[in-house]
This record gives sequence, structure tokens and C-alpha cells, in this order.
Amino acid sequence: MTTAALANLPQPVYNSSEPYGGDVTQVDVNAQYVGFEYHYTYLVFCGFIVWLIIPGIGLLYGGLARRKSALACLFQSLMVGSAVTVQWMFWGYSLAYSRTAGPFIGNLANFGMIGVGVAPSPGSAVIPEIVFCLYQMLFCACTVQIVVGGAFERGRIIPSLVFGVLWATIVYCPIACWTWNANGWLYNLPSLDFAGGGPVHISSGWSALAYAFVLGKRKHTGEKSHGKAHNTSLVFLGTVLIWFGWFGFNGGSALNATVRAMYAAFNTNTAASTGVLGWVLVDYFKHGKKFSVVGACEGAIAGLVGITPAAGYVSVWCAAVIGFVTAIGCALLQNINEWIHIDEGLDVFKLHGVGGMIGSFLTGIFATSKISLLDGSSDYPGGIDGNGIQVGKQFAEITAISAYSFLVSCALLYLMKWIPGLHLRVSEEAELKGLDFDQFFDEQIGDWGMFHELSNRTDGRAMSLTSPGTPPVKEVSEIEVGAESEDSIKKA
Repeated sequence: MTTAALANLPQPVYNSSEPYGGDVTQVDVNAQYVGFEYHYTYLVFCGFIVWLIIPGIGLLYGGLARRKSALACLFQSLMVGSAVTVQWMFWGYSLAYSRTAGPFIGNLANFGMIGVGVAPSPGSAVIPEIVFCLYQMLFCACTVQIVVGGAFERGRIIPSLVFGVLWATIVYCPIACWTWNANGWLYNLPSLDFAGGGPVHISSGWSALAYAFVLGKRKHTGEKSHGKAHNTSLVFLGTVLIWFGWFGFNGGSALNATVRAMYAAFNTNTAASTGVLGWVLVDYFKHGKKFSVVGACEGAIAGLVGITPAAGYVSVWCAAVIGFVTAIGCALLQNINEWIHIDEGLDVFKLHGVGGMIGSFLTGIFATSKISLLDGSSDYPGGIDGNGIQVGKQFAEITAISAYSFLVSCALLYLMKWIPGLHLRVSEEAELKGLDFDQFFDEQIGDWGMFHELSNRTDGRAMSLTSPGTPPVKEVSEIEVGAESEDSIKKA
């Protein structure tokens, strides 16, 4: 996300009298980018693959959820992407990236995409602003999708979407302005955040924790499969899409197609790979020399999170260390939900919050000018270059973003609880049946007939909740349903 001027080449010049980069009826607005087309072509491609992270998160969450609430995770991924697109076009982009922003938040100078055209972007002189706007919008959408994971299996869908849009406005956009806008206070400190350790991961991790805290714990009566992914294949597929999309997430954040961007892409794959190795190593010794596909996938996510703030600042061997250390640190916090007594079932805080903090801290240690200067102009030394104060600046970023994200998210959620029609949590009956039965019509994940039968059974049992003197309701687990379905097939 750093300003990516190529020092030894002529640059397109932003003309404030032509906010769209020129009058298309009078001049060829593409002429100002002649010789630089490969930069924005590369960034557009990166943006396209970043989009894959959105359904990837939906598949990952859907696989980790219990089957009865998995469809909601897929649905929310598309809804979040669509809602954030509208928010970004109207006011989100302007609040984060307007050229006349203050140190803490932008203004509405670009409300409704006013002035967002083919002029050189505020992030890079070789990228048209419309391309820059698209790329940053996808970052915001991915982040909001991570945050709504805090509503795991008991949050109502419409309030979660309303919260997502409000959260993007009052949490993500200000933090993005702090970190990446040329007027932002963290940008000028400077803290080093190449692709979103703070605005994306630390903020989403703490905010998802706030969401789970305000909602309260799930009801687990009789649930034998609690804590286990219902579909490991979905988890694997979602992780693969996220890993692939992350090449664009980090590789494009140089905002040019220089060698620095190529290093960022290499570092991304390196950290994800060592993250897998680190997490599997912990699982292997912790669980009697046995393996876990879900654990390997979580290790990849942890490695990707850890390298995000560092990708364009560190050498490939330091990237390997960052991915390995981040994954081991997150894996050792397997019981963190029990320690803090908050039911955050998708481990968003553990992977993104803790992983983002570890990655940001290690960025201050391992950042080196030998890598950042590969774009021709960005000189950002860290502790390894003798600039030890950078570690303190990274700590300032971590502290400010963590506190702001958690406290503002809690305040927003508590406020929404008192607004008619926006109560956050489904009823106990709906939670027992599952979000998919309660929130969707005629659609389920898996065999429809089996779940139609389950719906009839749980409907009857849920009715007993209203009858005085009846014994507690026993929730039917997916393991029991699967066993009964197998018995039915054998009988047939």
C-alpha cells in the first residue's frame, strides 16, 4: 500500500483542475499512461484474484460450521461483497482515501465516486484512480467478511449485514485512513503495514471477538459434533481459494509491477507454507503423532496473516520465519476461547487478531531497505537494519487499532441491540434448528431429504420448549443424523 513512484522514470501528473484525469471528449486520457500500462494491468489482475478470497472465506466458514448453519456462511459471503460495494462507492472510499483527509478520517470529497476517474491515484502515480478504488474496495469486502464470522451460528443475517456496513464506515475506513492515506497519522509515524496487518487482520480479529462477546455463547445441548468441522473438503477448498487470492492481496499491494511486488508474492507463498509446517508440527506432538487437515489449513491462514504487513519489507528467509512463528503462536492458543470465556467458534481472533499482531510486531524487527527499495523509491528500514525504534512504532499501531476496533465494535453492537428489528441473535428455537432452517427457504447443504426429516423432528422437539413440565430439549447432532440415514439406506 505504499506510494510507488518509480524514481528514475517520468510520472503521470495529477491535475487538480481535471479531477477525472482529463476531458475525454477533448483528449485521449490513456496517453498519460503510455509505457506504464503493465502496472495497472497487473493491479487489475491482482484485484480479480483478491475477489476469490470472499467466496473462499464463505467456504472456509461453511466447512467449519455445523451443517445446519453452513449455508448462512456461503450466503453472507456474497451479501457482504455486494453490500460493501455500494458502501464503498458512496462514502467508504472517500472516508479512507480522499486527498483532503485529516490524520484520522477522510471527508466526503469523493462521495458517490465524484472525481474518481482516470487521474493518477492517491496511492500510486502509475495507477488510474478507478483501478485503485476497485482494488481497495475488495480489501474492505474481505475484511468485513472476516468480521461477520463473529456471529457464528447464532447471529441473524440482516443485522449482521447492517453491522458490516456500519463497521466498514466507522472502523475500517478510519483505520485505513490512518495507515495508508498520505495524511494519516500512522502513515506519517510511520508504522509499516504493507498489505493490511492492522486495517484488515488486527481490526477484524478484535471486532469479531467483540461480536461474539456481545452475542453471548451458543447453546450446545446434546451437540456431539461441537468444535469439529462438518465438511473438511469445504475447509480445504476455501483455504485454497484464499491462498490463491492472497497472491493478489499481498503481491498487488506494492501498487506497481516492480521487483518488490514479485518479492511480496514470493514471501506470501513462503510464509503460508511454513505456516502449514508450524501448525502441523504442533498438532503432531499435541495429538499423539496424528495429523489434521483443518489444522494444516489453519496454519496456512496463520502464515498468510502473519506475512501480510511484512510482505514488501522483508527477505524471503525472514518471511519463512514470520509464517512459522505466527502459526506456532496461534496453534498454541487452541484453548483461548475457554481462557477468555468468549464463544468465538471460527477462531477469527486467534488467527487474524493474534496472527496480525504477531506479524506486525515481527515486521518492525525484520523490515529491511534492501527489499523495500526494490520499487526504486521506498526506503523503510527496521530493527534488522539498526532502526530499533520501528518496533515501538509497530507496537503503537497494534495498540491503537486493537483498542479502537474492539471498543467501537462493542459500542455499535450494543446500540444495535436496542434498535427495533435489529436484535442481533436468533431465538433459541432457531439456533437449535440451525440458521439454514430458520433463515432460508427450501435450501440446505447436503442431502435435502435427510434434512427435511431432521427439520420435522426438531420442529416437534422445539415445540416442547413452550410446554411446561417437559424435560430439556436434546439437540440432534449431525453424527446421529448421519448414522440414522445410513441405517435407513441399509433397510431400503
